[in-house]
Amino acid sequence: MTHFRYLLMLALHHRLVAFGAVCLFLFGFVVVAAIQQEPTATRPLSLDDLAELDALLEEDSDEALSGFNRSVMVDVAVLGLVLAFGVFSFARKSDRLKVVSLVISVVYLGFMKASLVSVVDIFGAIRWSLPTFRDSQAYYLLIGFTLLSTVLWGRLYCGRICAFGALTQLMDRVVPASYRIEPPVWLDRRLTYLKYVVLGAAILYFLMSGDTLVYRYIEPFWMFTLNGNAIMWTLLIILLLATVFIRNLYCRYLCAVGAGLGVLSNLAMFRIKRWGECQTCKLCEKTCEWGAIDGPRILVSECVRCDDCERLYADEDLCPHWLIKKRAAARTDQL
Repeated sequence: MTHFRYLLMLALHHRLVAFGAVCLFLFGFVVVAAIQQEPTATRPLSLDDLAELDALLEEDSDEALSGFNRSVMVDVAVLGLVLAFGVFSFARKSDRLKVVSLVISVVYLGFMKASLVSVVDIFGAIRWSLPTFRDSQAYYLLIGFTLLSTVLWGRLYCGRICAFGALTQLMDRVVPASYRIEPPVWLDRRLTYLKYVVLGAAILYFLMSGDTLVYRYIEPFWMFTLNGNAIMWTLLIILLLATVFIRNLYCRYLCAVGAGLGVLSNLAMFRIKRWGECQTCKLCEKTCEWGAIDGPRILVSECVRCDDCERLYADEDLCPHWLIKKRAAARTDQL
């Protein structure tokens, strides 16, 4: 959202410059023409002329406002559909629907709109410097959805809506498994705290300097606007190459927004259920790509509600919970 507003302001700036140049040219043309021609008598504007001019100006203003409102309404409606589909795919626990949701997030929220929750939004909340609601209704819808969904389910935004997170998850599906390097559990647990250090350092730097541009060097989200310098592109290439070998590297260890939502997710109302057999079974812990399962415990601050373990829980042919129940039922029938 921040990148989109910047590009919009930049485009508007260039349009204003071009408009000013055209006006200056026309003014000069009129002056030259007036010098070359003899002055002619002009009739002063009557009250009827002024009333007609006011009506035309008011009509143009209404048309511009109507066009603006339609554009805003379309943005809000499409964003609402994207978010609703993300929740629907989450509720259905369908891997195919999740892939579709991830693709939509990358294409629409990423490359088309560059609408991502950023650490800049945290800066704005700290200083209470927020955009006006009239001009940023889609922005408030995305922020409101992110906060509400986190309080309800945890980091759903990170696992399904965030365009960059969606991109890395899609990368994970095409990169050969033989390329993957899984950090040892003890190292993985420690590296997860690194994103909280990044968040704290970014906030401290912002409070001391007031500079919001630090986001460019701690967030890769600007890539969707293709607007970066040599250093930023170099860091992005290194990050994406590293992600080939360590899945979801940025989201798991470096994302400041993920850290903030991780703290908030501790308030989540609807958490993943666990069976009694989870005390000893390690099947889901080995399946989790986010390192969010520690024995019988779900680390809610790391869980992005990817559905992998929940689909496994529901699989009566794989989950030990159901297998044990089937064996118990079979023994009862034999007796």
